[in-house]
Amino acid sequence: MTKTSTAAEPGRMTLVEHLTELRSRLVKSVLALTIGSIVGFALSNRVLAFLVDPYCAAQKGKGCRLVVIDPLEGFATRIKLAIFVGVVLASPVVLWQVWRFVTPGLHKNEKRYAVPFIASSIVLFLAGAAVAVLTFPKALEFLIGIGGPDLVPLFSPSKYLRLYLLVVAAFGLSFEFPILLIFLQLARILKSQQLKQWRRGAIVAIFVFAAVITPSQDPITLFAMALPMYAFYEASMLIGRLLKR
Repeated sequence: MTKTSTAAEPGRMTLVEHLTELRSRLVKSVLALTIGSIVGFALSNRVLAFLVDPYCAAQKGKGCRLVVIDPLEGFATRIKLAIFVGVVLASPVVLWQVWRFVTPGLHKNEKRYAVPFIASSIVLFLAGAAVAVLTFPKALEFLIGIGGPDLVPLFSPSKYLRLYLLVVAAFGLSFEFPILLIFLQLARILKSQQLKQWRRGAIVAIFVFAAVITPSQDPITLFAMALPMYAFYEASMLIGRLLKR
């Protein structure tokens, strides 16, 4: 009779080991987020001053203080900023923990593609966020000006910061567009020739997408998002062809 081996295969982790590893990674990620949020709370006033700069620029010296109409809003704003800064500061640690947890399950060929994809995703997201920060003052100036001289803009911190951070997030996510296209080409779901044939329709789809996803709904933000996305569309066709050689 042949004995059935219950031992795990070499290099394989048991379910209990996987759960223990997951718990360890989660604890380290939460600890990093907690420490980052504490630092963020200490820096919240400086962060708020930086985020209010576009509002001050759009007001052109007319005063740029945010109006608090809720007794708890000031404290809530500092907590939100603390968490935001905490996420930013902790993101390298969290991404590293995710990478260390996922890596053992990847094949050698998958690891070869994973590193460039993850690195380029981070770089593109940061590039999108940078474009959002650069274009937001002009977009805000447009939104304030289009209301006419009879409207006095008095923004609350929660609504102003929500708009600002949504714009940053929208740009960051939209700049991941080429990663998606390149992945679909490598997975042979799409071909570069198909992307070339769909170019005209893609232009319309990109502008519609930018118009829908931009929270501010202004033309400055729309073009600032749509034009790079079309450039990414063209670049992804070239990169897709090169990677398949």
